Amino acid sequence: MGSFSVWHWLIVLLIVVLVFGTKKLKNIGSDLGGAVKGFKDGMKDGSASADVPPAQVTSAGKASDPNTVDVEAKNKS
Repeated sequence: MGSFSVWHWLIVLLIVVLVFGTKKLKNIGSDLGGAVKGFKDGMKDGSASADVPPAQVTSAGKASDPNTVDVEAKNKS
């Protein structure tokens, strides 16, 4: 009464194929594979960008852009 044997797994596989069909199982497999690949690529990109500190905005950077609004200058006293 322990684990399933090979024959049990083959019967389960046969039932799954009969219920879902091979085309649907192929689509599910390709979708799952694409999701895993996208997750791995995202993890690679995330680890590479985590090593680089974010750029800091300085007052010199604000002065060079005419569209930047200085909040302190807009406050009414």
